[in-house]
Amino acid sequence: MIQNPNESRPPRLVSFSGIDGAGKSTQIEALRARLNDAGLRVLLVTFWTDVARLTRIREMTGHTLFKGDKGVGTPANPVNRRDKNVQSWYMTAVRFGLYFVDAISLRIVVAKTLRANADVVIFDRYLYDELANLSLRNGIARLYARLLLMLVPQPDIGFLLDADPVQACARKPEYPLDFLHRSRASYLALSELVGGITIIAPQAVQDVERQVLHQVLAKLFPDGVQPSATFAHTSPAASK
Repeated sequence: MIQNPNESRPPRLVSFSGIDGAGKSTQIEALRARLNDAGLRVLLVTFWTDVARLTRIREMTGHTLFKGDKGVGTPANPVNRRDKNVQSWYMTAVRFGLYFVDAISLRIVVAKTLRANADVVIFDRYLYDELANLSLRNGIARLYARLLLMLVPQPDIGFLLDADPVQACARKPEYPLDFLHRSRASYLALSELVGGITIIAPQAVQDVERQVLHQVLAKLFPDGVQPSATFAHTSPAASK
């Protein structure tokens, strides 16, 4: 195992956000494997499992009230979910309440992870993925988003995996294509509101992996000295 780069510092927090089908799970597993292979201690936090509250009620609402399908869509077995894509004034009001609860929960979870025995904590989705469900063109929604962002610590690196909605829908057919287009625009608007989010443009999976790894290594080893041969072929010079 290599020497802990954060001997006297808390773990680095890395989050992945983006529309459904953007490739978050693929990139998280790739990064996790590379860091583990190098001997770094990695903790994975899944937003929907470890942070979000009242999840059963949310799932029941989408399935029972809005007649949406359950599960995760695949090209061979598409589903039609009805939850975050339901846009109405009363659902916006419900989201305001739920997202506030989740923001408090996330604040607590982040505080715990900062005391964890880990070098890197990876968040599979973050508060950003909830705020992107709001109509950020609305002044009240933007103000609300800013208030919640003040409650939650910003990750050391927040990745937004941008994606072509058509390709994302083909990989993970859960929501209508028009919603994915709106969702992508909302994520990009949120990135301007938050500031400091690293946007990875749509490209080959391996190219995204290299960019993600380089960004994370720059945070872990700001002096540029990487103590493991595992990363030798991922240096910026090698990727040009």
